[in-house]
Amino acid sequence: MAEGEQEQNEAAGGQNAGQDDQQFFVQKVYLKDLSFESPQTPDIFTRSDWSPEVSVQVGNNATRLSDNAFETELTITVTATHEEKTVYLAEVQYAGVFTIKGFEDGTRRQLLGAYCPTLIFPYIRETVSDLVMKGGFPQMVLQPINFDALYAQHEQQQAAQAEAPADSRPN
Repeated sequence: MAEGEQEQNEAAGGQNAGQDDQQFFVQKVYLKDLSFESPQTPDIFTRSDWSPEVSVQVGNNATRLSDNAFETELTITVTATHEEKTVYLAEVQYAGVFTIKGFEDGTRRQLLGAYCPTLIFPYIRETVSDLVMKGGFPQMVLQPINFDALYAQHEQQQAAQAEAPADSRPN
């Protein structure tokens, strides 16, 4: 090996030394909870004039399991209504166990609040689609979700609440 190449390799090793202590990997992704209700069946299937309004709610939560293991839960609730009556309600919760080691708190929170839900989303998307179709309804394709933007919005809300005067906070 030429002297210049050896110096470059040593320099690269020195730059990566702190990063070698950082670990992120997926231990497991799993279905945690599943619910489907269709209170208007079978009558809704005989209607030709229905065009449901569909709403999608997203929630996620992270929990520390041990020093370096964390669980991130992602919940999607899809509600279809027609004339203010629920046609179907599908709620799916997927979770993942992740090893996260050697990251600063802010980076770890961002991984748990944005990156991990992004990894879980394809699983939940497929399950919601299959669940709605098995309920006898047209396929429900969830649009992509920008979890980075949702996380940034959440952080801004938290910062704004922290800056609010103490007397204006709800008790």
